Amino acid sequence: MMNLTPLARPLFSRLYRKVAAIDTPAATEEAQMRTLGYLLSRGAATEYGRRHGLRPDMDYRAFAEAVPLTEYEALRADVMRMVAGEPDVLWPGVCRRFAQSSGTSGGKSKYIPVTAEALRRNHYAGAATAVAFYLHNFADSRLFGGKSLILGGSFANELTDVPRGVRVGDLSATLIDHINPLANFFRVPSKEIALMADWNSKLPALASAAAPCDITNISGVPSWFMTVLRRIMAERGASSIHEVWPNLEVFFHGGIAFGPYRDQYRAITDASKMRYHENYNASEGFFATQDGATSDGTMRLLTDAGIFYEFIPLEHLSKPEGHAVAAWQVKAGRTYALAISSCNGLWRYIIGDTVRIESTSPLRISIAGRTNSFINAFGEELMVWNADTALARACSACGAAARNYTAAPVYASCGTKGHHQWLIEWETPPACGNEAFADILDEELRKVNSDYQAKRSGDIFLARLELTEARHGVFDRWLATTGKLGGQRKIPRLANDRKIIDKILKLNDTQA
Repeated sequence: MMNLTPLARPLFSRLYRKVAAIDTPAATEEAQMRTLGYLLSRGAATEYGRRHGLRPDMDYRAFAEAVPLTEYEALRADVMRMVAGEPDVLWPGVCRRFAQSSGTSGGKSKYIPVTAEALRRNHYAGAATAVAFYLHNFADSRLFGGKSLILGGSFANELTDVPRGVRVGDLSATLIDHINPLANFFRVPSKEIALMADWNSKLPALASAAAPCDITNISGVPSWFMTVLRRIMAERGASSIHEVWPNLEVFFHGGIAFGPYRDQYRAITDASKMRYHENYNASEGFFATQDGATSDGTMRLLTDAGIFYEFIPLEHLSKPEGHAVAAWQVKAGRTYALAISSCNGLWRYIIGDTVRIESTSPLRISIAGRTNSFINAFGEELMVWNADTALARACSACGAAARNYTAAPVYASCGTKGHHQWLIEWETPPACGNEAFADILDEELRKVNSDYQAKRSGDIFLARLELTEARHGVFDRWLATTGKLGGQRKIPRLANDRKIIDKILKLNDTQA
C-alpha cells in the first residue's frame, strides 16, 4: 500500500496548531465560552432549554444558576422519550443513535444520545486530534502507509422495543457504522465483522481478517485487544505481534488504565518499534488525548470540541451545587469530579469520573478513577489510579502480569481486622508466590497513598491486604452474567462494598 502519510500531515498539522494554541487559562476560557455559547444557542430551542430558561447570551454564572448539576437518573425519562422518537427534548431534532453504557446504581443501563453534532464536533474530531498530536510528535511515522485495526462493539442492547430506524449499542459500533467511507480504505475489519455481537464468532473472524493485512496502528481497550493479539499470534505461530505486522507502530488506547497491561504488551511486541498513545474517550464524549511523546497518563483536555466542562471538588460531591468551577478556574494538583454539557444533549451532567489536574497552562489532566469506584471503608481513600499504579509496580518487581482484578473491603469481625481483599486473575503468576506478592503490593499502596499508609501504620486500623487468585476466565464469566461481555466492557476495579466481588468469588468457587 502506498504511504499516504506525507499527504495527510499538512491537514493534521493545521489541527495540531489550532488545539496547541489553547495553552493558557485565558485561552481555555475563550474556547470554553465559545463552546458554551454554541450549546446555549442550540439548547434554547429544546424542551429542556425552555424548562430551565436557557438563553444564548448567558454567561457561565447565569448558566450554572439556571441548570442544576445532575446525574443520569434525573435525565432517564427525557432520554427514553428521545429513544422513542420525540424531537427537541434535550437537543434539537430527532436523535436516532444511542450508546448503551454501564448501569447506574439502579442497575439499569444508560443510553447516551449520539447526535450528528456530537459525532462531528466531538467524537471524530477528538480522534483526529489524537492523530494530529501523534504525527506531530513522531516525524518518522508511516501511519497511513498501512491499515488500522479498530476493535469495536456491536448494536446488541437490553431494550425490547427500539423503534424502527433507531440504533442502540456500543458507542464504537456507531462510530464504525457512521464513519466516512473514505476511512474504510485504511481500516479493518469490514463493518460486517466489526459489528458482530457474538464474540465466540467475532474473535476468529477478526483474527482471520486482520492477520494478512499490513497493520500500522491499532485502537481499542487494552484488556480486550490483548485477547485478539494473542489469538492472531497463536494462529500464525508467532511469539511477537511484530512477526505478523512488522510495520505496527502505535496503539491508540483508552477505556481503562494501561499501566497494569504495559508489561504484557512489552512481552508480545518489539519495543524498538512500538509506541502507545492514550485517550480519554467515553460514551458521553471524547474528552482528552495524550499530547506528548511519552504515555504517562497525562492528557490534554479538548476544550474546543463541543463540550463545556465543570469540575466539582471531591469534598463537595455529595452536595455539589454552588461548588463547581469552570475549566479555567481549576487548580493544579487537585482532584475533581467531572461534569459536562455537550452537543449530545447532556446538561451539567456528572459523568462519574474523577480527574486530577496536572497543569493549567495548557490544561492537562489524568484520570483518577470513578466517583463510585474507590475504597474508603477505613478512611484510606484508595482511588483507582492508586491501585493501578501499585499493581503495575508490584507486577514489575515480581515478573508478573495481571489479566484482570477487582478489590473490596473486608470489615473487621471477631478475631480479624479490617483489610482489603484483592481478586486477581493472572496472565503470568508472580514468581515469588501470591503471599510475597501481596506483601509487595501492600507496600506499593503505602507509597502511592498517604492515607492508606497512615491507616496501615502499626496494623492498628487496617491489616495487610488479602490476595485471592481468580481462576482463568472468571471475570469474563461474571461479565456474561451481567449481559456486558464484549470489547468495550470493563471490570469495576474498586468498590466500597462487597456486592461485586462476592458474586465473582461465588463463580470462582464453583468454576471447574
